[in-house]
Amino acid sequence: MSTVRERTTPRPVTPRRHRYRHGNGRSVWPYVLIAPAVLGMLCLLLYPLGRAVVISFQDFRLRQLILGDAEFVGLRNYRALLADPRFWEVVRRTFLFMAVNVVAIMILSTLVALMIERLGGIGRTVVLSSLVLVWAVPVVAATTVFQWLFHSEFGIVNETLTGLGLSSFAGYPWFAHGGAAFAIVVVLIVWQSVPFAAITLYSALTTVPGELYESARVDGAGGVRVFRSVTFPLVRPIFMLILSLEVIWTFKAFVQIWVMTRGGPGDATTILPVYAVQTALAHQRYDLGSAASMVTVLLMTGVLVLYFRRLFRQEGEHL
Repeated sequence: MSTVRERTTPRPVTPRRHRYRHGNGRSVWPYVLIAPAVLGMLCLLLYPLGRAVVISFQDFRLRQLILGDAEFVGLRNYRALLADPRFWEVVRRTFLFMAVNVVAIMILSTLVALMIERLGGIGRTVVLSSLVLVWAVPVVAATTVFQWLFHSEFGIVNETLTGLGLSSFAGYPWFAHGGAAFAIVVVLIVWQSVPFAAITLYSALTTVPGELYESARVDGAGGVRVFRSVTFPLVRPIFMLILSLEVIWTFKAFVQIWVMTRGGPGDATTILPVYAVQTALAHQRYDLGSAASMVTVLLMTGVLVLYFRRLFRQEGEHL
């Protein structure tokens, strides 16, 4: 038998045409695609932040807003702000407000996520759909609904409590009492925040292998021990991420308070963002308002830096 070898002629390789490339051969298309997002960030985030920093070092009031002849005064606005006793009271209330909200959000969202994990298909779908609907409600609309719920004359809360025999709540003015108004704002923000945190935590729980739960139950571990030794260590990165996001969310809460109470009664619900707007708009002290905003940013950044340093230190100890 004769072996016939076929000679195959290699196809000529045609060089690809590279269009829109730099001199080093890299395509510019990725930069073109992200350019709108970068420009939007510069216009909507960095420019207002930079403008607020500049105003905080100027004598900027209503006259300067119209004529534009503001002069730089150095740290005078910051010195005036830090010398105001009301400012430090607002700082204390802001941290209290943040702590109460974050603790309540993380506890409730963890419990809801664990409940969803144990529900059947229909129950899980109903709960998740309800959470998504709550999450989708606009902030102003939800705040208006809460205002009507706690209305002194037409609110369903007073009507329900009166129907249960608590006659002292007939016509009770919730927003005229500082403690009651503070509690209502906390309930509103927790109600709006739990859906996102619960859904995210539930997504993290679905990644925990079922074999670990079975092994822990065989060893005689109860529900609390299983969560502490198995569940939490595996979902800890997501838990800490949500915690940091909720710290930011509650620290800068403004819309709910401004729509519902405008910081009142008195200063019972005034936190740093509300204080900054009150100072800038009510007194036309845009310089002091900008300085208060910058102090808010610095305080929030400091809290997050301390938190992440502690987190990374703990992660390093576990490695």
